Amino acid sequence: MSAITSNSTAGANTTFDFDFPADRLMDCSKSTVKESEYGAGTFATCDIKAGEVVEYGVARVLTNIDGNENPYIFTWSDEVPNTTWATCSGTAMFYNTVKEDGSENTKMYRYFDKNRFVIVATKDVRCGDELTHVYKSKQWRKCFSDLREDACPN
Repeated sequence: MSAITSNSTAGANTTFDFDFPADRLMDCSKSTVKESEYGAGTFATCDIKAGEVVEYGVARVLTNIDGNENPYIFTWSDEVPNTTWATCSGTAMFYNTVKEDGSENTKMYRYFDKNRFVIVATKDVRCGDELTHVYKSKQWRKCFSDLREDACPN
């Protein structure tokens, strides 16, 4: 195994060296999907320490789809506006977003050239806590206009 560094350049703390195991493409054993106040959400199945990998997996680049209209796919480049979209394995699709106020407890690192991702805890998470992050494209995708801070009531 050799460490791979995320090639996403958007946002702070954009690199995370991770040794992807050679014998499996994904592992989401520390998370599960359940009902949340936002619909479906991803929840921790065990205690997770800050800096620990929550899950990792593969992405499949999609064609003939517009991610500005479809909220269930991932931005798969750092271009704005983005024209490359993907779906990801595991429970990644079900992480809900939060305000950009430090309340998120995970961060997704994207490895565009390998079509891989890693989600890492940004703070200690207790078993049963909902896992959240800030959507990379929340500020400019049309489908997320109701999630933007300027659209949220105080």
